[in-house]
Amino acid sequence: MIHNYTKREDLVNFLKGKSVEVRKEIIKLVVTAGGGHVGGGLSMTEILLAMYYHVLNIDPKNPKKEDRDRFILSKGHGGVGICPVLADVGYYDHCMMDDFNQYLSPFGMHPDMHKVPGIDMSTGSLGHGLPISVGLALGARLKKASWRTYCLLGDGECNEGTVWEAAMAGAHFKLGNLTAILDRNRLMLDGPVNEIMEIDPIEDKWKAFGWDVRIIDGHDYNQLIDTFESLPPISSQKPVCVICNTTKGKGVSYMENQTKWHYGGLDEATEKQACDDIDKICLP
Repeated sequence: MIHNYTKREDLVNFLKGKSVEVRKEIIKLVVTAGGGHVGGGLSMTEILLAMYYHVLNIDPKNPKKEDRDRFILSKGHGGVGICPVLADVGYYDHCMMDDFNQYLSPFGMHPDMHKVPGIDMSTGSLGHGLPISVGLALGARLKKASWRTYCLLGDGECNEGTVWEAAMAGAHFKLGNLTAILDRNRLMLDGPVNEIMEIDPIEDKWKAFGWDVRIIDGHDYNQLIDTFESLPPISSQKPVCVICNTTKGKGVSYMENQTKWHYGGLDEATEKQACDDIDKICLP
């Protein structure tokens, strides 16, 4: 928990302000890189800020501390979304991202655990994050450790069979210390998820695989905080899947719910409009 707020209202207002700052940083990084997975980066901003500022047991000054919670960004193309958050909570200075995705930069489009402090696993090829998270959760149990493993997935990523093999294993091994978080923005590279490969009824599928399922608004800090504060103890018999309904390109009017902004570049005019839109954000 990395904040000094005792009142919920103060914490939520702080996080809402951070949402604006981080979204503008995402836009800046996309410009620096010449393009990026901006839509999905913007859809998971509130999820990441709630996790890193309030939920996770972490110490940015000691990124490898043994008893830290593990956070796996399975949708590794969301690097442009998580890297500003890691900088903001203190893993490294913002200026280190000035050459984001450029030659010899430690920051590629998919974050590298050997180069970026705070990244617990290098990801990018979809479908691998949850299997890795199952292994981490099993490892924690064997060590009788109290830390949790959290895994952020994309909904298009749920087309991957390895996601469901891992879901089956997580329930079979009764991994109460494992939480999957689904960024349910309903769009993927080639179009709407339900047209490319229907995953609904997604809630029923996770339940059928033996998971405890929660469905929330992934842009509502109160719902995010309530949900993660109410997770059952790690000794429970079921892993948890939190389905976060989100908006692709959240906060930028011309990007919201637009498939073409799964990946894109910005010129001076579209950058300015994006930042102007973000300044006007009014989150629930």
